[in-house]
Amino acid sequence: MKTYLLTIALITTIALGALPLRADTATNLPAPTVEQRLSALEAYINNGDPTGALPKDTNGNLTITAPTTVGVPGPGHNAWQMTSAALVLFMTLPGLALFYGGLVRRKNILSVMAQCLLITGLVTILWWLCGYSLVFHSGGKFLGGLGFAFLNNVTSAPNTDYSYWVSHNVFSMYQLMFAIITPALILGAIAERMKFSAIFLFMTLWMFVVYFPQAHMIWGIDGFMNGVWNAKAGIKAIDFAGGTVVHMTSGWSALILCIILGKRIGFGRENMAPHSMVLCMIGTGMLWVGWYGFNAGSAVGADVIAANAFMTTTLATAVASFVWPMMEWLVRGKPSVLGFCSGAVAGLVVITPACGFVTATGAVIIGVAAGLIPWFFCYKVKSWFGYDDALDTFGVHAIGGTIGAFLTGCLARNAANANLATNLKTQVTDSFFQPLVLEQLKAIGLTLVLAIVGTTVIAFIVKAIVGLRPSEEVEVAGLDLADHGEEGYHQAG
Repeated sequence: MKTYLLTIALITTIALGALPLRADTATNLPAPTVEQRLSALEAYINNGDPTGALPKDTNGNLTITAPTTVGVPGPGHNAWQMTSAALVLFMTLPGLALFYGGLVRRKNILSVMAQCLLITGLVTILWWLCGYSLVFHSGGKFLGGLGFAFLNNVTSAPNTDYSYWVSHNVFSMYQLMFAIITPALILGAIAERMKFSAIFLFMTLWMFVVYFPQAHMIWGIDGFMNGVWNAKAGIKAIDFAGGTVVHMTSGWSALILCIILGKRIGFGRENMAPHSMVLCMIGTGMLWVGWYGFNAGSAVGADVIAANAFMTTTLATAVASFVWPMMEWLVRGKPSVLGFCSGAVAGLVVITPACGFVTATGAVIIGVAAGLIPWFFCYKVKSWFGYDDALDTFGVHAIGGTIGAFLTGCLARNAANANLATNLKTQVTDSFFQPLVLEQLKAIGLTLVLAIVGTTVIAFIVKAIVGLRPSEEVEVAGLDLADHGEEGYHQAG
């Protein structure tokens, strides 16, 4: 086997034309040996540190320059990350736009789609301006610095704080897609009754007040809640792909905003059923497919952790998509297509923070919980309290994200992800009520405070500046014509 790997390394070296050493360290340094080149090749295959196996002196310094692969992206990992970025964008455009668009009344379908497009462009500009830097540049426990503002120094070379083999610019674009879909999820709760200008201003402020700080705390290299990689984290929490960052922030913000906004005109009296379950089903399928980029892509490389996340995502989603309509069948006598769709999305949401940390059995447990608990909130709790969460963003994303964050603490296993042993040896003990559960509860609490307080303050600021709701006449006629001068469907005859 070793001879075989050596042969591959030699062929690779010849094919690449005796690769040079890095320019900044090449002077008067010996060329790497075949064994050292082989170690770099193995590091690439394993998505690991390419300098880890190189000889070092007594002070811990490399005795020769690192192999040429250091500072160079790996084509396979880069390809998977670019594919994943496209898949996550596919979740918003057209996935979420069709999913939400099918669930509203026909007079408001274009308003939902326009809002998704608005957020895509708006967040991209903010990300370039300073958003990426505030999340992923080091600088503080709660918010990053401005060293990457305007994507300065974000080049094709890897940023080894986050990946050894994926280009920094590719990583930044991948994370942009998360930043886009998060505020777009809020639209489901306030659909059909919020002014376009109010959405514009609210989402701009919300990104700075809620999303950027939360994302930095969880995923920033020096973030306050980055338990996996920050040994000095104040809360040693874990969140593989965004249970707290994406679903809790958007879901709980959605609840607060829809309460402040008030109910739709005719809510509880008029028929507000989805106008097209066909579009909803198509959108659900797109979300499910795109979610593989969301979850498996969060491994930041095509490695064994990505493979595990791909498997656990499939299991949890399929199970939840089965359990939700089975509960409908039991209680209401018929399993609805909306139930299948809602169950699938709930499964995707709940597995998100856990997908790279749990085993197959853990994923099935999560799938069952995702099919039962969000269903109960959408079926019963919503009617008990009477809030007008138009498309069940709170029931699916807030409750699902919170359950997912908690169950991640219960079900995370070292066998699923060896990185859990890096800084979390005392938290992850492979038992259900392991110490990590307490850390997850702390993270849940801090996320709730940030989302609820931040959204409340922003909503009242926006209300004072531009107002939140359109006139009664506009809302009754529909937002498509009033806001965009267009209709989703031509009228008959």
